[in-house]
Amino acid sequence: MMFGEFSEVKPATPEVQAIADQVKPQLEKKENTTYQVFEALQYRTQVVGGMNYLIKVCISKTEDQCVHLKVYIALPHKNEGPSLTAYQIEKTKTDPLDTF
Repeated sequence: MMFGEFSEVKPATPEVQAIADQVKPQLEKKENTTYQVFEALQYRTQVVGGMNYLIKVCISKTEDQCVHLKVYIALPHKNEGPSLTAYQIEKTKTDPLDTF
């Protein structure tokens, strides 16, 4: 992966789930809803002046509903938590995790 390009899609790790969990309240506030299910499935990363993550998150146990999150994590010296910078709703498990 070159600087500025998104990586290939990878299966979510516990670290990625923790990032998704940290931005969940930001998404819930923007969408004015509460997600009972919030399971990270896949992710991609992009090295910038920090790190961008694209994360596919399942939001339903019974239906094929997902959201795509774009999360920015600043460099460690900034001492800032993950920030939800963009998102896409009404996605499914089969939708590709493309840049947006």
